[in-house]
Amino acid sequence: MDLMNILLQADNVAVAKAAAKGTANAGGAIGAGLAAMGAGIGIGQIGKGAVESIARQPEAMNDIRANMILSAALVEGAALFAIIVGFLAMVL
Repeated sequence: MDLMNILLQADNVAVAKAAAKGTANAGGAIGAGLAAMGAGIGIGQIGKGAVESIARQPEAMNDIRANMILSAALVEGAALFAIIVGFLAMVL
């Protein structure tokens, strides 16, 4: 009877391990998707604000454009980091 209990416990451990791996895969995929959507929304808001600012003050176009590109690059870098972390959660 002890051998049967040991085998059942080993099977339960394997099932729990597979379930945890599936949960990690789902969490990583959801996290990577949310990071991509958040970056898209953020960059869209940056572009919207820049266009509105240029429309109100055309003489400051170069300064606004430079700040817009810098802000978009920072958002994109943070999003890329989040997407890589999500993919690593799925792989590891």
